[in-house]
Amino acid sequence: MRGWGTRSLVGVAGLFALFLALPVAALVGRAVLDGSLGTALVSPVVLDALVLSLVTTALSLVLTVVLGLPLAIVLARRRFRGKGLIEALVDLPIVLPPSVAGLALLLVFGRRGLLAQPLDVLDVTVPFTTVAVIVAQVFVSAPFFIRSARTGIAAVDRDLEDAARVDGASEGQVFRSVTVPLAGTALAAGLVLSWARSLGEFGATIMFAGNVEGRTQTLPLVV
Repeated sequence: MRGWGTRSLVGVAGLFALFLALPVAALVGRAVLDGSLGTALVSPVVLDALVLSLVTTALSLVLTVVLGLPLAIVLARRRFRGKGLIEALVDLPIVLPPSVAGLALLLVFGRRGLLAQPLDVLDVTVPFTTVAVIVAQVFVSAPFFIRSARTGIAAVDRDLEDAARVDGASEGQVFRSVTVPLAGTALAAGLVLSWARSLGEFGATIMFAGNVEGRTQTLPLVV
């Protein structure tokens, strides 16, 4: 009975893994066999879009870490009124349809958006620029990093951090030498997920940044 249960578990796991992998394999296989992949890799339009995607995703990842890590620390270590609401708001972009996320960004940063007047005073235009691409990527991908970082930091043994403080370590040294290494796996997973989500972003980008070649046309828009 035990062996049957194990075989069933492995069988179901294998079938679902096949379900997830087969469409991607078929897509890549078709692109290789009919030559479209090779043609795309030498196309100037595709190469420009690839460069733009790599640059914008790198910048969005830096912003996600700089702004998202403090939020993850607060959510992992602090208890305060309204914490559940903030966690729900942080997770909300994950479940929003991408086009709705782009519309929401327009309602905030657009010419008639909530921040239209301050942006006009500063003579700053966000929609349909490269900056809009980065903003859209951060909006849709940051929750993946924050969720993973929050989980990893919350799992760190506080006694180990306290022991480092007793030995004379500053808060910065405790974070760099104890917290980050112990939460490193979760932080790395969050970075990979966040970067991958930014790289594949389509709906919010085309709604908020448009599809201007050389300026906002990222790789998913070309593909």
